[in-house]
Amino acid sequence: MTRWSTIPEMVASAADRFGDAEAVVDGPLRLTFVELVERIRCAAGAFAELGIAKGDRAAIWAPNGVEWIVAAFGLVSAGGVLVPVNTRFKVDEAADIISRSGAKAVLVQQGFLGVDFVAPQGVPVIDVKSDFLSSGRPFSRPVDGEDISDIIFTSGTTGRPKGVMMNHRQNLRLYEEWCDLADLRRDDRYLMVNPYFHTFGYKAGLIASFIRGATMLPVPVFDIDRVVELIAAERVTMLPGPPTLYHSLLGVEDKAALATLRAGVTGAADIPVELVRRVHEELPFQTLATGYGLTEAGTVTLSRPGDSFEDIATTAGVACDGVEMRIAEDGEVLVRGYTVMQGYLDDPVATAEAIDPDGWLHTGDLGTIDDAGRLRIVGRKKDMFIVGGFNAYPAEIEGFLLEHPAVAQAAVIGVPDDRLGQVGKAFVVPKTHEDTDGVVTAEQLIAWSRDRMAGFKVPRYVEFLDELPLNATGKVMKDKLHERHR
Repeated sequence: MTRWSTIPEMVASAADRFGDAEAVVDGPLRLTFVELVERIRCAAGAFAELGIAKGDRAAIWAPNGVEWIVAAFGLVSAGGVLVPVNTRFKVDEAADIISRSGAKAVLVQQGFLGVDFVAPQGVPVIDVKSDFLSSGRPFSRPVDGEDISDIIFTSGTTGRPKGVMMNHRQNLRLYEEWCDLADLRRDDRYLMVNPYFHTFGYKAGLIASFIRGATMLPVPVFDIDRVVELIAAERVTMLPGPPTLYHSLLGVEDKAALATLRAGVTGAADIPVELVRRVHEELPFQTLATGYGLTEAGTVTLSRPGDSFEDIATTAGVACDGVEMRIAEDGEVLVRGYTVMQGYLDDPVATAEAIDPDGWLHTGDLGTIDDAGRLRIVGRKKDMFIVGGFNAYPAEIEGFLLEHPAVAQAAVIGVPDDRLGQVGKAFVVPKTHEDTDGVVTAEQLIAWSRDRMAGFKVPRYVEFLDELPLNATGKVMKDKLHERHR
C-alpha cells in the first residue's frame, strides 16, 4: 500500500524528500522541489480565495508547462477536483466539457496554437501566464483518500467524451507501482511529450515524478528537432510516448545526441514487432516497457523487467498488482480491481453499461490472454468489422501492412460492401522516396497482402495520405477516416 492517502499530502512531502534537487525545467526556468511545492501552496491559496471549496471543479485548458503543474496540484491542494481539457479541442468541444463538468473556473494559456480560449458564459477564465497562481497565501485543505481527485474525459475517438472519476488513493497506489515497472528512478530526467490532459501525461508523468523525485521537462508541442536538442542539452534519461515518438527517434541522424536515454514506455495495440526490434538495436534505451491502459482504469498491464524481446513486442505485459483481467465470450477484455473508475460523471446509465454488477469493467477492447497471463490486444470492439461472416481486426491487418517496406503508417476501417456486408479499407502513409526503392501502388499493396493474409483480411481499397488524423495522444481518429470514406 502507498505511504500517502492523498495527492496533496504526497506532493507536499516531495519538498522534504527531495529538497534542492531539480524538480522542473521549463525553458530558462529551473525550480527545485522546495521551490515548486511553495508555488503549489501559493496557487492553492489563490484557488481558495477565488472561492474554490472542497469538491469544486476547475478546468485546465493549457499546454504542458510549469504553470500546468502548479495549477493542477494547487487546485487539488485546495480540495478542488481537476478537469483537464484537450488542447486540440475547438472552442465548442471544450465548452461542452467545461459546462458538463460544472467547472467553477477555467485556466487557459491564451494564444497557444493560435487560439484564444473562451469559456461558457459565467465561468471565469484565468490566463495561466498571469500572476493569479502566485497571488495566494500558502494554503492547503484536508481531503480524504476516497475523495474524487480528477475527472478526465475520454478521448472520444468513437463518440461523445465521458468524464471518468478517480480518487486520490487509487491514483497513488497505481502510479507508485508504475514507477517500479517502468523503471522510473530518483533523479531521472523525464522528458514529457505526453500531454498533461491525458492519463499518460498527468499520472504516469507528473504524479509519478513527484512520487519518485524525477526532474520534469515539459514539452508543449511535439517537434522532433526540439526534442533531440532537449535530450542532449538536459541529459534526458526517461522518455515515454506513443509509438510515433519512437518512429521519429529512429529517423534522427545524430544518434549520439540520444546517448543518455535509458527507459521508455509505450502503449498497446499498434506496436509492430519491427519497431521494438529497431528501438532495441538502434537506440540507447536499456528498457522499453509496453503496456495497456485506458482512462477508465489507468494502467492495466505492463511488461516486466527481463521480459523477452518477443514478449515486449507482441504483448502488453501482465496485470498490475491488485488488477484482474479476463476475456469475455465475444473476446472483449474485462478488468476488475481497485484501479477501476468511480464511475462516469453524472451518467449512471453509461456507468452501469461499463461496469457490470460483479465489478468487471467492459473495456471495449478485444484481446487474448496467454498461459503466462500476458495480454495481447487485437483491436477495438467498435473497430472490428465482419467480412462475409469472418471477424476482421484492424490492428492485426495494420500490423501486416507495416511489414511492407514502403509503408510508414497504416490504419484500417471496415466499409460497406453489397456482397460481403463489409470489407477493409486501408489508409496508408507511404515512406519517402529516400527510404525506399520507389513508391508502392494500391494494386501492388493489395496483391502483396493477398500473399500474406487470409482473403477476408485483405483490404479491398487503399487510399494514400500524407498523414493520418491523430488526436493529441497519438491515437488514430477512426471516425475521421469513416467520414473521409463517406
